[in-house]
Amino acid sequence: MVFLILGLGVWVAVGAFQAKSNLEAARSHAQDAKEALLDGNTEAASQSADEALVSARDARDATHSLAWNIASGLPWLGSPFKTGQQVTEVVLGLASDVLRPAADVGLTIAPDRLYRDGRVDVELLRSQEAQLSELAASATRLNGDAAAITDPRYVSLLSDARNQLQSQISSVASIIENTALAARLAPSMMGVDGPRTYFMGFQTPAEARGTGGLLGGYGILRFDNGAPTVDTLAPNTGLEEAVAPVDFGFEYDQQYGFNQPFFDFRNSNISPHFPYAAQIWKGMWFEQTGQEVDGVIAIDPIALSYILGAVGPVSTPAGEVISKENVVELTLSTAYKRFSTDQVARKQYLQDIANAVVRKMTGPVGSPRQLLDALGRGVSERRIAVWSSNPEDQKLLEETPLAHVLPDDSAPYAGVVINNLGGNKLDYYLKTQIEYAADECRGETRASTVTVKLTNAVPNEPLPDYVAGSAGLSPELGFTVPAGTNITSVRLFATKGSELSSAILNGERVPAIKYTERGHPVFEVQVIITPGQTADISFQMSEPTAPGAPRVPIQPLVDSTKPVISVPECRDRH
Repeated sequence: MVFLILGLGVWVAVGAFQAKSNLEAARSHAQDAKEALLDGNTEAASQSADEALVSARDARDATHSLAWNIASGLPWLGSPFKTGQQVTEVVLGLASDVLRPAADVGLTIAPDRLYRDGRVDVELLRSQEAQLSELAASATRLNGDAAAITDPRYVSLLSDARNQLQSQISSVASIIENTALAARLAPSMMGVDGPRTYFMGFQTPAEARGTGGLLGGYGILRFDNGAPTVDTLAPNTGLEEAVAPVDFGFEYDQQYGFNQPFFDFRNSNISPHFPYAAQIWKGMWFEQTGQEVDGVIAIDPIALSYILGAVGPVSTPAGEVISKENVVELTLSTAYKRFSTDQVARKQYLQDIANAVVRKMTGPVGSPRQLLDALGRGVSERRIAVWSSNPEDQKLLEETPLAHVLPDDSAPYAGVVINNLGGNKLDYYLKTQIEYAADECRGETRASTVTVKLTNAVPNEPLPDYVAGSAGLSPELGFTVPAGTNITSVRLFATKGSELSSAILNGERVPAIKYTERGHPVFEVQVIITPGQTADISFQMSEPTAPGAPRVPIQPLVDSTKPVISVPECRDRH
């Protein structure tokens, strides 16, 4: 018996060594295949995918020997062996079901083949839609299999292998899923069936609004069979007299009606639900020009800085060089100081910058992959939003991070939304921290807290009244505030069914205004933050123990915030 156990142990040890070696080789070849696909090198992608497949089969065989099967069946002690089997099976699936067939459609995945000479090859995308959808289904399945790999318990080496594989699978799946979705969505939105026209709004997060920042300017973006052109770039004053003939119902009017969002472009995007802002902008443009647009796009200067990093700097008509390093400061700070008393000149300056950047990015670019990465970063930080008037396209958009919709499901949710009430540009200096915490999943409800810390970091230096004043503060309120004071509405869009227990501001209970939007309870607290001070707001609630991963969407302001989330994920109780 002793010799039998020793023999099994040696057999398992030899298999473990073989599996480890082959697994590392398979994962390395898989990474090479992914990079080759993105670089458009289909020959190298095919070779790396074949090598990954061979190594993955050898690793799978090493972890499915008789000795290994026996060891994996042992209670508790067998958990790492079971993990090893699952890891090698997923790696084999990655090589055989995703990377190998992906090499056959590598032309579609490669950015420099998709985007060339300023045009997206929408016909190629559409022609590969079926294959990409099949690949995406395999990638999604494998991503789920990787996430379900059991904990190897006492073997840290396998735990590291599991974590690395999960990250790798997630990355590959994301690329293929996004490409498949693009193949379904982009051809029609980019004019493969006829020209499409979009209102493109430039948001200014120096003055916060629900979707990011104040509408500072706009342009009209056209796509014809994948080729983009831009015209009619104009400052926001071009919509000064516009009225949007739209109606979002009683709850919207109750919460935002006094801001006159349908009549005043400055408050047109006060709700974080981007389709509302998009329909208002579409309606205003139609009312002004009689032209119907097919959709709306929003972008901000931080996203433009990422794009400039990919396509290179541009120059204004006056010869000033605008680059990734200076575009944010120039557009959100310097311009207000340089043109402190001449708003027309300032708007023209900003329009010149926007014009130069947009024309550069819609023309031929040196590295389509870098441009795609830059756009991807802007999307991931919620700095680019898209809405389509075509219901089918909009439905697909809502499967992506581009849609910026307030979700209508019941999963845990904490959306913190800031709107500037002072009519100034002080949000350029606003620092934000957000934390969402909740108790364990016991019973029908649980206690939760969303904490928001806002710090007014305005510098101790003279600033124009347009930047540091409080023109938006109504004289009827009967009080004034020092220059540089931030006057802010803070709204929490909470999990459906949540009830507010208390709102605490800097340690003291304060009243909160309560609304409802798209089924979510909304709790608003208004704060005044003098220079150098912090407003610490705590929303204490009772919320349903709803299943689903907690979500904390971040409003795209100047300061990029990473929320702290301490919310256990609950299972479906039914």
